[in-house]
Amino acid sequence: MGISHRNIFLQNLAQTSDMPLALEIERAEGLYLYDTEGRAYLDMISGIGVSGLGHRHPAILKAIETQSSKYLHTMVYGEFVLSPQVQLANLLHQVLPASLDNVYLVNSGAEAVEGAMKLAKRYTGRSEIIACKNAYHGSTQGAASLMDSNYFTGKFRPLLPNIKHIEFNREEDLDKISHDTACVIMETVQAEAGVIEPNEGYLQAVREKCTETGTLLILDEIQASYGRTGYLFAFQKYGIVPDILLLAKGFGGGLPLGAFISSKNIMSCLMDEPILGHITTFGGNPLCAATAFATLDTIIKDELWEGVERKSKILIEGLVHQKIKKINHCGLWMAIDLGKFELVLEVVQKCLGAGYLVDWFLFNSHSIRICPPLTIEEDDLRKFVVDFLAVLDGIN
Repeated sequence: MGISHRNIFLQNLAQTSDMPLALEIERAEGLYLYDTEGRAYLDMISGIGVSGLGHRHPAILKAIETQSSKYLHTMVYGEFVLSPQVQLANLLHQVLPASLDNVYLVNSGAEAVEGAMKLAKRYTGRSEIIACKNAYHGSTQGAASLMDSNYFTGKFRPLLPNIKHIEFNREEDLDKISHDTACVIMETVQAEAGVIEPNEGYLQAVREKCTETGTLLILDEIQASYGRTGYLFAFQKYGIVPDILLLAKGFGGGLPLGAFISSKNIMSCLMDEPILGHITTFGGNPLCAATAFATLDTIIKDELWEGVERKSKILIEGLVHQKIKKINHCGLWMAIDLGKFELVLEVVQKCLGAGYLVDWFLFNSHSIRICPPLTIEEDDLRKFVVDFLAVLDGIN
């Protein structure tokens, strides 16, 4: 008998924890993942915010088929005129504010963060960066330097210097932003802290302080964009425009793609002194760019953000239980606070048994993560509410 896939997974694929879910997935379709024994799991976390259109959406499959019949990788990013990249950039230009007219395509969210940090330093000539506590922007050396958590960063020090941290939603901390600050980077809605929305007027105050000091404002919408909050881009909800916007996760429609987006004026500083100020081999891979275009085009044509509040209301009004302390939410994205990590772990496992995939948060381990595909139907959500409450009822 050959070695099982599970054993190879545990022995030969690098692990990130000692408690992986270890589902052996055979296929995926629509809202569901299917394991090798034929069990179906409704994906209530969209692959951690990636599969906003669900799994194997017809528009994405068509884009993959069409592009794969033409060409894949041809040359390092930025040298050839490639139709998938051009079409994607043009569509983004049509739906973003005029000042966000220049797209740099990379492979992931962390790489988008890295590129944006370099861009801010190069454009301003400054080195100080301000980030928020309990924020997650990636695990590469530079992106990890933005975390304030010594638990996640202590073993990898020294990290990048000149990084300061402020409390999200604390306006008095904005006094730390000065003429020495290259950029402020923050999530429009804090994700791994447990879906924390900005207070009324907070992001406007951040924007004003950055403008006053000549500091670039970078908004990380790697989880918050593409309809998740009830708006195509989350910053639209709060009436501000960043200097640099970060996209990834759902951006690629299931394939690896990220972007940092700014003005032509700001982005052009990467072209000289030094030339090739930022380089990527696989960024903007034609297949990934084609799926990204299909994803955004579908979201726009179907106006998928329109049903977000109605759908989220089903969850907010239905998820009432003595074990639920509170629910943080922004659109179809929420953190269900159960009070302790042990209960969260038990609920995650029992939800798997009931046919649902849920998860927790990096900086909020006492809450359940919910962010289903935007294509989920209202009846699916009503059934989830019933089954989730039954899971809670079955726990002593």
